[in-house]
Amino acid sequence: MLRILPITAMRPFHLYLLLASLAVGACSKKTVSFNSRPEAGSQLAIADTLTTARDTTAAPSLEAKRTAMTKEQERAAKEKEKAAQRKPRKKKNIFLGERIKKGYAKSGPKGKNQVVEIFYYLRTFQQPNPYAPARYVFDPKRRRIVKAAPGEIDGNQVRVLHGPYKKLQGGKVIETGYYAVGTRHLRWERFTRDNILVSKTHYEMGFPRDANITYYDAAQKQVKEVIPYVNGKLEGDYVRYNENGQLEWVGQFENGKRVGTWNRYWGFRNTRNRLRYEYEYGESGYDPEVAEPVLVKEYNRNGVAIFEKDKFDNRDKPDTSRPGLR
Repeated sequence: MLRILPITAMRPFHLYLLLASLAVGACSKKTVSFNSRPEAGSQLAIADTLTTARDTTAAPSLEAKRTAMTKEQERAAKEKEKAAQRKPRKKKNIFLGERIKKGYAKSGPKGKNQVVEIFYYLRTFQQPNPYAPARYVFDPKRRRIVKAAPGEIDGNQVRVLHGPYKKLQGGKVIETGYYAVGTRHLRWERFTRDNILVSKTHYEMGFPRDANITYYDAAQKQVKEVIPYVNGKLEGDYVRYNENGQLEWVGQFENGKRVGTWNRYWGFRNTRNRLRYEYEYGESGYDPEVAEPVLVKEYNRNGVAIFEKDKFDNRDKPDTSRPGLR
């Protein structure tokens, strides 16, 4: 029978041996492998934080799946992938945040002189800026791009241009630019059929970048006059408004000269930009300037034509367009 003496009864030598053995046991190292399986109830049976249940139960990798496929399945998967790549993706045409649709227009005789216009227009109608010097729309019935008349635009009748524009003649590009809600925007360039640059103009939502714009109000919201300048020379669309916001003058400059048709409006608030006079200047700004324009048409304040050059002149007759007038 083993007899254990109390510590107080031990001799100094025996006590020294006992303490030394306990110290060696406390400082000895024990190597633990993560692949070992600790015994149940052991203090080493703690969770391994480097692995989780997901690591042992996750689905096999793609490589494992591929090796498990048969040759026929692999061939079918490759064909499906190739077919998906060949399938055209539907592109959403968007310009300046607005969805647009592509359009074409042709004019002139077929052959090398035929003119083709490639353009885009708004899918959802928006009213262009009423103060813009010129606003452009596509007329589906006439199959032409036209300059809209002053006033509100009927979205059921025309399409408001918005997006890139390109004009070709005989397959050669002769004009490029951009539209933004019916107005010319960014850089516009014109070329000869030999690809020689003829002109370049920059616009900001219908207004020439170098235009001289004046306003009636300090907040610069009510436009008074737009005088177009390109490289220090009068060039482009001119417009002037009355203080009540109605049009007064609309015309065009080329090479520093008035050209084409210039219109003057009555300017009364209740006339809705009703035309009064239509004048005609020279066809080109590179010809001698016309000193006095030709009056082509004149209308009374009710919108009735009272004069047309070489056809009739009723300006001296009383206005009978409204009941009760003689």
